Amino acid sequence: MSGLEVSGLKVSYGRTEALRGIDLSVPAGRAVCLIGANGAGKTTTMRALSGLVRPAGGRIVLDGVEIGGWPAHRIAKAGMLQVPEGRGVFAELTVAENLAVGAWLTVDGAEIALRLESVLVRFPRLRERLRQVAGSLSGGEQQMLALGRALMGAPKLLLLDEPSMGLAPLFVEEIFAIIADLKREGTTILLVEQNASAALEVADYAYVLENGRIVLSGPAAEVATDPRVVSAYLGG
Repeated sequence: MSGLEVSGLKVSYGRTEALRGIDLSVPAGRAVCLIGANGAGKTTTMRALSGLVRPAGGRIVLDGVEIGGWPAHRIAKAGMLQVPEGRGVFAELTVAENLAVGAWLTVDGAEIALRLESVLVRFPRLRERLRQVAGSLSGGEQQMLALGRALMGAPKLLLLDEPSMGLAPLFVEEIFAIIADLKREGTTILLVEQNASAALEVADYAYVLENGRIVLSGPAAEVATDPRVVSAYLGG
């Protein structure tokens, strides 16, 4: 089966259970969002999927291959790439150097050049700042750089962890427009986002996470009208 299938995923920090056996699915070519309050386990889920945290139990299957427990670099080679919370750009490297890091799995120079041009067409601001060090960019520009760096790796599955965090409203709108474009182009996306309204608008399917458990799931449009979601996350 293509895409991501997660079943019974558990993560513990010492005696604390951060994830208590969650199930979720991200079909190929679809955008799925995971929403929930601070401390619900959203970032832990992303870190477990990308190999930054070792699961205590459960299965993670990408395109039919069990990858649970693999180290992060091997999961990246398998095609699951993450844009981390807080962006994680290399502040002392230039924009061009950050983007080059994203293509570390590729040795074909012509392919790298094609990917770079595609990223720069999508993010014109980055073209204007290729020689600028990443640490001097605005928060919104750094988020674009982090996203562009992931796209340089041609991900099979793109993990987006809080892409709107700390951004001005104009940049939030721009980032979500880019996510919508990627979805239309067939990129498989798992989105973790506290801006529940924006996440539910762009996603095909949604999961609600509370205290390490999935408490609600369904088509995003239906989840967005659930009274519990409206009350807790949409300001209703």
